[in-house]
Amino acid sequence: MTDVPYTEPLPLGPDTTEYRLVTSEGVALRSVDGHEVLEVAPEVLRTLTRTAMEDMAHLLRPSHLAQLRTIVDDPEASGNDRFVASDLLRNAAVAAGGVLPMCQDTGTAVVIGQRSNAVRTDGDDHRQVAAGVRDAYARLNLRYSQMAPLTMWEEVNTGTNLPAQIDIKLKAGNEPRYELLFMAKGGGSANKTFLYQESKAILSEERMLAFLEDRLRSLGTAACPPYHLAIVVGGSSADQALTTAKLASTRQLDALPDQGSPTGHGFRDRDFEQRVHELTRRIGYGAQFGGKYFCHDVRVVRLPRHGGSLPIALAVSCSADRQAKAVITPEGAYLERLETDPARFQPPVADAHLSSDAVSVDLDRPMDEIRARLSTLPVGTRLSLNGTIVVARDIAHARIRAALERGEPMPAYLRDHPVYYAGPAKTPQGRPSGSFGPTTAGRMDGYVEEFQRAGGSLVMLAKGNRSRGVVEACRAHGGFYLGSVGGPAARLAQECIREVEVLDHSDLGMEAVWRIRVEDFPAFMVIDDKGGDFFAPIASPTLTITPRPGT
Repeated sequence: MTDVPYTEPLPLGPDTTEYRLVTSEGVALRSVDGHEVLEVAPEVLRTLTRTAMEDMAHLLRPSHLAQLRTIVDDPEASGNDRFVASDLLRNAAVAAGGVLPMCQDTGTAVVIGQRSNAVRTDGDDHRQVAAGVRDAYARLNLRYSQMAPLTMWEEVNTGTNLPAQIDIKLKAGNEPRYELLFMAKGGGSANKTFLYQESKAILSEERMLAFLEDRLRSLGTAACPPYHLAIVVGGSSADQALTTAKLASTRQLDALPDQGSPTGHGFRDRDFEQRVHELTRRIGYGAQFGGKYFCHDVRVVRLPRHGGSLPIALAVSCSADRQAKAVITPEGAYLERLETDPARFQPPVADAHLSSDAVSVDLDRPMDEIRARLSTLPVGTRLSLNGTIVVARDIAHARIRAALERGEPMPAYLRDHPVYYAGPAKTPQGRPSGSFGPTTAGRMDGYVEEFQRAGGSLVMLAKGNRSRGVVEACRAHGGFYLGSVGGPAARLAQECIREVEVLDHSDLGMEAVWRIRVEDFPAFMVIDDKGGDFFAPIASPTLTITPRPGT
């Protein structure tokens, strides 16, 4: 039989990850028909998965933390860049205590694995991994976010955070080694995964940069930058491009070669990565509220493609940068060593140039007085919020709209208090709150005009930029949108949220309407009552792309 040529689509260099041993039990090297086979007991996969989910909820990679510290130390970073980076470092230190997860959206569990023919299990790997996910989410102070459809329109929370996305494939060769990548992917960053179907006409540096500028401006800040940005150009199919982008955003493909070949393998274009990174710094979003640190870094992967098709995929990993690699070898099951002492990356407390002083706002005053106070402040002002806030998000908004359509009045709590778009993780014993950071504001945009016309939602608090319709509604009805820092959910729970109680729709679990009391809760004036929008100048494409000579 003639040998069929085969090219590894994503050829990687050696694995340089630093691992820690989780367990040496349940793995053994056996001889089967003259071949060495690694036997892996079912409990190994379950234990390894549970441990990975626990680590990722509380710990980050040291390289990610070092990048946050770089922002704080950079004299070219804006004050808001430094403020956000410092807040995220403080959040990491709180989360590392192992009680409060770093983000209230503890994510969808995603597990990608590959094993060679020389690895033998009970054949039910997916079930063991799923059991490990369930164990972690049941035991820890995490949030159940997975919705099961009962009909096309009705859903129910599964109450286990299952199902997980589990993809395990066969790896070429006979090395007795099982490799896994664990991810906890929150809705914010998952929703910023995009596929574009283009053509060869875009394959020049100038046109590609112009294309990417437009897409990056529309990306916005809702997924909690600074981002790890991944761009994939090409792919034998759309799903290959998307999968590769997800892997690249986790730094899983960092060891790809620097150039391609006629046999058609993927590679990284490090020179173009730098060009795109420079573009992200000039756009102006910064680390959520203006500056240069929209992205920590950029990966660009070029793949082969069908001559009539050019998929382009874009993906991000957000400030909750939750991934961990794992390997099972004859010596045991190992998990990537994440940083257990993030406090070593924090700047000195007395660092004077982190940000200017915040303006205090008393949220226990009547709503008209709160709005009058906010109306005196320019867009971009940093605020310190104190007092009572009502919490409501997607499903609660849908129920309130349905009540309005039945002729019922706007609930008094939405007329009398600011509304915070959020949903908490579990509350640890003895604490007032579980991790409780903001969710993406844009999902509630369709409710704003109707709610404000009925006298509610006149002061809103969440993360990310909003549509033009929200700006116009605030101008028409005297409303405001305040941007909260996306990411520091553990720090907010520990240092800012003093009381939490269910106020309405208790059957919705974390999506119920809550009443919370806050102290020194950080926010920024993003949209005011005069039509001002902090993000409007950034979202409009105004940059001139200058290609390098010869392109």
